[in-house]
Amino acid sequence: MSGAEPPFIEAQDPLLDRPLPSPVVQPSSALPAHLEQLTDRARDYVEAASSANTRRAYASDWAHFASWCRRQGLDPLPPSPQLVGLYITACASGTALPGGKANSVATIERRLSAIGWNYAQRGTPLDRKDRHVATVLAGIRNTHAAPPRQKEAVLPEDLRAMLETLDRGSLRGLRDRAMLLIGFAGGLRRSEIVGLDLGREQTPDGRGWVEILDKGMVVTLRGKTGWREVEIGRGSSDATCPVVALKTWLQLARIGHGPLFRRVTGGGTNVGAERLNDREIARLVKRAALAAGVRGDLSEGEREGKFAGHSLRAGLASSAEVDERYVQKQLGHASAEMTRRYQRRRDRFRVNLTKAAGL
Repeated sequence: MSGAEPPFIEAQDPLLDRPLPSPVVQPSSALPAHLEQLTDRARDYVEAASSANTRRAYASDWAHFASWCRRQGLDPLPPSPQLVGLYITACASGTALPGGKANSVATIERRLSAIGWNYAQRGTPLDRKDRHVATVLAGIRNTHAAPPRQKEAVLPEDLRAMLETLDRGSLRGLRDRAMLLIGFAGGLRRSEIVGLDLGREQTPDGRGWVEILDKGMVVTLRGKTGWREVEIGRGSSDATCPVVALKTWLQLARIGHGPLFRRVTGGGTNVGAERLNDREIARLVKRAALAAGVRGDLSEGEREGKFAGHSLRAGLASSAEVDERYVQKQLGHASAEMTRRYQRRRDRFRVNLTKAAGL
């Protein structure tokens, strides 16, 4: 990289000692003074093009690749399909890092996406269709690909048992109850649950807000492809109604503005101002499922890895006895095929082709 470079949207790349340039902004020195403010705004839009989690993952994967290149005495710039092919081979064989272990196919594919993204931001795209990359990756898939390991779906009877493990008399228990019910009934991702505010545009880091109506609530969410609305109807009883659970939490926690779900401190008596981290949802689902004895047919170690935030989304998709189109809309999926991946055991043996064939 020589000559004038664009302004940067990131700090120095720690391993390359070269900053990551913005893909859309031209050098400040080449712009009139009155356009410098637009340069700053363009940086903000570039950052908003992907989630913070995605940027962190891509930065980590790029650092891993750059570190491997340095140990080989090679420069990752400009992009070389042959070099990238050797790198993913090292990842698959467990030799990418000293004392490391072989990466899964999913991890290798994510690393490859991160490398391609970082090259694109530097204005030097990587040709992933080149045989040194595409053919090696195809061979890795054929050799090492394993069946997908999906998280266990939390079904309605499981959720009811999980709710019974929560303390109804504590603020933390009321908060957790509302999060589980809204996450399940809305088919929400864990980041969407904790990203909710009480009203529109109340916080800079909010991902959406709720509007409580007579028949339920409308959750407005900002996703990868824009805004969408999710309808969450009232439950058949107050004990399992997400609207009642949310209203109870808001009232007793005295929340009238800002993030819906916050940390509870002081022995369960104080409600903080900042929103929860999305990892708290995964911990809550796992903790409540284990306490409720969900999938008690498995060993403790097996059960430990079965549950996470996605268990709520999978539970709704697997148990809602409605037209698949409504489930697809609720989950915000672009295709019915993606929705079917979330449906655990829903359609098994509904159609028995063995008997239909005359056997």
